[in-house]
Amino acid sequence: MSVKIRLKRFGTRGRPFYRLIVIDTRAARDGRAIEEVGLYHPIEREEEQQIRLKEDRIKSWLRRGAQPSPTVRRLLNKRDVYVSRT
Repeated sequence: MSVKIRLKRFGTRGRPFYRLIVIDTRAARDGRAIEEVGLYHPIEREEEQQIRLKEDRIKSWLRRGAQPSPTVRRLLNKRDVYVSRT
């Protein structure tokens, strides 16, 4: 089973927020997640409140081979949780 860390959209039209989830790659974007590992709220004014992560769980999943989506990789790099190899 191939696993990814990606975003799951919530909120209303024009006011989205996202959960960072660990999910099977074959599942739909808003499908059933294996685990929720964070929250991304792009509308929030304070940068500290925009991204909330369970860093220990994310690192655990990355060690097990989970691949972050490009957007999640950018968010993790912003918080120095994931250092890209490129």
